[in-house]
Amino acid sequence: MSSAELYINLANICSNWNALNSLSNGVAGAVVKANAYGLGIKEVGISLAKAGARDFFVAVAEEGAALRRAIGPGPKIYIFSGHMVGDTTLLRDFHLIPLINSAKQLLFHLENSSNQLIGIQLDTGMNRLGMEATEFQELNETISKLKPELIISHLACADDQTHPMNENQLVNFNAMTKDINCKKSLAATGGILLGKQYHFDITRPGIGLYGGNPYSSAKRVIGLKLPVIQIRTVLPGETVGYSNTWTAKKITKVATVSSGYADGIFRSMSNKATLYYNEIPNSIIGRISMDLIGVDVSNCKEDPDYLWLLNGTQSIDDLADEANSIGYEILTALGQRYNRIYI
Repeated sequence: MSSAELYINLANICSNWNALNSLSNGVAGAVVKANAYGLGIKEVGISLAKAGARDFFVAVAEEGAALRRAIGPGPKIYIFSGHMVGDTTLLRDFHLIPLINSAKQLLFHLENSSNQLIGIQLDTGMNRLGMEATEFQELNETISKLKPELIISHLACADDQTHPMNENQLVNFNAMTKDINCKKSLAATGGILLGKQYHFDITRPGIGLYGGNPYSSAKRVIGLKLPVIQIRTVLPGETVGYSNTWTAKKITKVATVSSGYADGIFRSMSNKATLYYNEIPNSIIGRISMDLIGVDVSNCKEDPDYLWLLNGTQSIDDLADEANSIGYEILTALGQRYNRIYI
């Protein structure tokens, strides 16, 4: 088979959810936006619902509709982008809960879906989505009458436990919501690790479900196995790949594997990242191209049929370091050509 294989461990995703749920002072929801961080919203959503998740969070209404088709009625599905033009039918037909971000969205919702459930998103300092304090205060009476299902905000610096922004946002969130009687949510994965004062009623783990930092206790979720197409011997002075960015200093056994930047393996990993054959590390050499990667396999006693880019030795965050990126980007960039195998 010439297609690479992406192994996705659904049991470990559920195990990570259970662990983060146990750490939460309230209950843990599950963030499955961006196609469950690239791993499959249908498969991941069904597994988490069976594990006990009852509150799901996605970015846009279309994702919510896809999730509802997969998991059926029952669990609540919240939409971070709120109620946008064109969302009304999806919100109604698939029983989705928009997290209203502004007075403009609130008015649009009241004009089009006044009998539908809503949540509210607040801006406590990140300046991204949500109502600011003054706007929220002006709408407080109207919002209270609507009895929102949930009020949330998002921490900007939760991956740095010592950052003063965390406490600033906690103070702001408490001040803005003290007179509202409904469920509240502030913490994603990093916020869960900050302590119970950040947890409120519902936490929203995302990257921690999928094996990424800052939840260092997470079980590994994915493995990425790349097939070797060809092996050749490269002599001293010869080059490998586009633009001659790597030159052999000695006789080198080079494997060409099937994957590249079209599959989410960034060019910035060229001449830096490592693949594994069993426990043997093998360096990427030359420039990563759209479909192919050159790898020095001189240390392998036998010609490998495949190499692992992600495995028990190398995590998404290890790989992200080589790309000057983050684990989130590694996950969500994984291409559609991989043969996905759920275990």
